[in-house]
Amino acid sequence: MSVDRSKEAFIKENTNKILCGDALETLKNFPDESINCCITSPPYYGLRDYHKKGQIGREATVEEYLNRLVEVFREVRRVLKKDGTCFLVLGDSYAGTSSKKEQRDPKYPKGRNGQDLSITQKVAGYKSKDLMGIPWRLALLLREDGWYLRSDIIWHKENAMPEACRDRPTRSYEHVFLLSKSPRYYYDYEQMAEPMKEVSKKRYVRGRSEDNKYLRKMRG
Repeated sequence: MSVDRSKEAFIKENTNKILCGDALETLKNFPDESINCCITSPPYYGLRDYHKKGQIGREATVEEYLNRLVEVFREVRRVLKKDGTCFLVLGDSYAGTSSKKEQRDPKYPKGRNGQDLSITQKVAGYKSKDLMGIPWRLALLLREDGWYLRSDIIWHKENAMPEACRDRPTRSYEHVFLLSKSPRYYYDYEQMAEPMKEVSKKRYVRGRSEDNKYLRKMRG
């Protein structure tokens, strides 16, 4: 969907402003190629209930959840500039064991962090207790939809929420996918560089002799 309005006017009007609303519908008001970067973390599948009609994350199937996100990110790609990027943070979910759609988790009868009910029902196509692989499933669907999938960054969570499970490790990381609209895009790699350690600086100052084992391999 293309919006016929001045990009400059739109940016001036919405700088330092929080827009609250349905992500898909709100994005449709943005002009084409008006945004440099998108950093987002959509609701994870089946983990929380925000008590909002049409909310993302409470779909009946994983496929419906993924398809809705693909539709939202299609609009994100439209509003990104040609050299723009998108950072997508997404955690995974496990298939439950209940035959009921809604069932209170005995570990969290009132929900986690003030939010209601996680989905603990069986999920079609998955065995009970299966890790569903949702982050990578979405990433591959976005690639098929036209995005360039550039990197899978692992966010190591040093203070991850403890889990009561006793038959697998606690989940202490999440995926951060770097997506781009074009094969060439803005990426300030120099800002990502780390300072050289002093021990490395001293080693380079010493140089290498002609008999150095690494130089011998290069001769001829």
